Amino acid sequence: MKISELAERSGVSSGTIRHYLREGLLGEGSEIARTSRNMAYYPPSYVERVILIKRLQEERFMPLKVIKEALREDPKRVAALIELEDRIIERALAGSESTRVSRAEVEERYEIPGNVLARLTKLGVLAPTGSGSKAGYDAEDVKIIEAISRFRAGGYDEELGFTVYDTLRYKDALEPLVREEVRALLDRLAGEVDVDRALEIIAAGVEPLRDLIGAMHSKLLLDELRRERERPPRRRADAPGRYPSDD
Repeated sequence: MKISELAERSGVSSGTIRHYLREGLLGEGSEIARTSRNMAYYPPSYVERVILIKRLQEERFMPLKVIKEALREDPKRVAALIELEDRIIERALAGSESTRVSRAEVEERYEIPGNVLARLTKLGVLAPTGSGSKAGYDAEDVKIIEAISRFRAGGYDEELGFTVYDTLRYKDALEPLVREEVRALLDRLAGEVDVDRALEIIAAGVEPLRDLIGAMHSKLLLDELRRERERPPRRRADAPGRYPSDD
């Protein structure tokens, strides 16, 4: 097809396609049939490739140099990775929107003061949509709020030094773990199995993963308590991992 047809079918201007060609984003050019200095025909496979490059630019904000390296390794896998990521996010957003709970309902149901919710949001532990009384929380935020409510009901209160800042200990520890988990999942699933099957595998692993993390945490906690018993007693101020108070 001519460059004008390629532009029409991909939704990208001829000028942009020529720029991709100059940057080497469309391969070595051996698939291009040149009939004269100013005339060339491009293979149908370029349509999907051009669309993918534009998506990586606009949706992932990837520089052309990074896109070029990714496509050089395995263009089909890059496309599969993008599709899998988009489908995971779409499914997660669809589920969270259907179970959103208002701030007023959360405060009443779990007896969590508004200032505590505000601090948890500022720390990045909660991510409500909206603001003030119009704020709403998705299912995962509600689970976090419920857990904190149960902690408070069990005696983990400010008088003993327990504050919302203690949640940072878990957030800071989990963020690198989650990044590694996501990379491993996408690396092993993208392009290896059908997208629908990949989504099934990820969904099937949610509950077992929570159980695994909970069980390992309990085991490590008990091991650390045993080691702590063998150490010399420390003053409260010497305890590691303390965060600012709520004041």
